[in-house]
Amino acid sequence: MPSAMNINGFKNITVAELQAMMKQGGLRLVDVRTDAEVARGKIPQGDSLPLHLLPLRLSGMDKSSTTVFYCQVGGRSAQAAAFAAANGFTDVHNLQGGITAWAQAGLPIES
Repeated sequence: MPSAMNINGFKNITVAELQAMMKQGGLRLVDVRTDAEVARGKIPQGDSLPLHLLPLRLSGMDKSSTTVFYCQVGGRSAQAAAFAAANGFTDVHNLQGGITAWAQAGLPIES
């Protein structure tokens, strides 16, 4: 069962939910960690957009597309998801547990 939208206008999703969404396609996966963190590995298909640059780049993103944010454990990506939702994004998700949960599930990390 999909997670419900929270009060901040985005949905927290599990690694399994993200996998299912990735199989369906049509989503933008955004890694809001720092460049140094991304250099240690990222989720395949993820686009790097450090959290501090999000306000500068948000206007260039499609507000109607499914957007999933992730970070190391889910805190910064929750901030990014809330910010995107507050700025008119309609289908926003936060990966609970971040890339740490992804790796713990034994899923691929690319460098």
